Amino acid sequence: MSPRAFLPDHNSVAFAAARRVMPGGVSSPVRAFGAVGGSPVFAASARGAYVTGVDGREYLDLVGSWGPALLGHAEPGVVAVVQRAAERGLSFGAPTAGETALAEAIRMRLGAEAVDKVRFTSTGTEATMTAIRLARGVTGRDVIVKFSGCYHGHSDALLAEAGSGVATGGLPASAGVTAGATHDTLVLPYNDLAAVEAAFATRGAEIAAVITEPAAANMGVVPPEPGWNEALRRLTREHGALLIYDEVLTGFRVSPTGWWGLDGQPDGWAPDLFTFGKVIGGGMPLAALAGRSAVMDHLAPLGPVYQAGTLSGNPLSVAAGLATLERADQDVYRSIDAFSQEASSLASQHLTAAGIPHRLQRAGSLLSVFWGQAASSSPVTDYAAARRQDTALFARFFHAMLEAGVLLPPSAFEAWFFSAAHGPAELERLDAALTRIRNTLDAGSRPYLN
Repeated sequence: MSPRAFLPDHNSVAFAAARRVMPGGVSSPVRAFGAVGGSPVFAASARGAYVTGVDGREYLDLVGSWGPALLGHAEPGVVAVVQRAAERGLSFGAPTAGETALAEAIRMRLGAEAVDKVRFTSTGTEATMTAIRLARGVTGRDVIVKFSGCYHGHSDALLAEAGSGVATGGLPASAGVTAGATHDTLVLPYNDLAAVEAAFATRGAEIAAVITEPAAANMGVVPPEPGWNEALRRLTREHGALLIYDEVLTGFRVSPTGWWGLDGQPDGWAPDLFTFGKVIGGGMPLAALAGRSAVMDHLAPLGPVYQAGTLSGNPLSVAAGLATLERADQDVYRSIDAFSQEASSLASQHLTAAGIPHRLQRAGSLLSVFWGQAASSSPVTDYAAARRQDTALFARFFHAMLEAGVLLPPSAFEAWFFSAAHGPAELERLDAALTRIRNTLDAGSRPYLN
């Protein structure tokens, strides 16, 4: 019998069934709509810029599988490549030529000055966890510097002051994470160069690495201040520490070379390690860490830093990733950038006209809205400012948009994602949804503000 036969026809029924057999009814917490209330939309299918729920309703999708759907959902060429790969076998437990081809594609995009070795994992959490272990193994030091509100996966050492789902749930870290696990994690404010300089002045000889989202997008979209990333590169070099760019989210999404291509590549400098995910798997489970041989060759089997994974470099995932990167040309990025700009202007115009206090911020094609008077009074530059927003106001707006047929990330601390499948028709649909909300407010009923 097809699994579809067991799928309920309504979201609330599907959610009740899921809660009986899965903790919270989900496989990842933010999907549970805990921050916005109600039953999550259970997806039945997706194509292009749209997701269809189990109730048959079609939504304009601004989640994009949280980033991987760069080309849109179920892009026919990518699907065909994955189908052919599946016919050859789902997993081998052996190296494949597809891994080499995708690693070469990543190297070609970033250039020899940044990357000449790649190691694949299945998840972004594994990639960042391995990058931390590798940095400690290379330097012989213990301390890791991270920034408040930056999310680097759910490994124990990196859950301190994390954003994303941790911010959404209002959790300081997580139960089950011991004090020892985060003892060597030094958490500093994002965009606060004086704090980083002070940390290196007092503990520079202990610091193995600084890990950062080069453009933060897990506390809402918080761009780096001018010169911020370059200053991190300078300080880490001066003190013999490594710089890790966590581009699991931004990598190959905000430009053909990720965020580094927007701020580092033009000036000729690079971090010691990158971590990638999402786009490089084309919607399949895949992530990677990458860097120069002098660092990467410390990984087993060449070096003493151990990492392994039965499904790392899965043949279906690398096929999807390679097909996605091959199709992600300059026209794709220009299209997404243009849509992001137009959607940003449209959203801000409607929200302003409706009297909804907000601040809209962008980093490349990523955008998010910070809600309420406290967040709208000045640019949001760090986690403390991001947390001052009115998340209850966002929850009301979220459900208004859902009712109007637009699916947003169910958290005020997440970015909105667009794809090459988003075009004029999708902009009109977004305009219609925002107009509907605005007209409701203008008519004197203010259910989304009160």
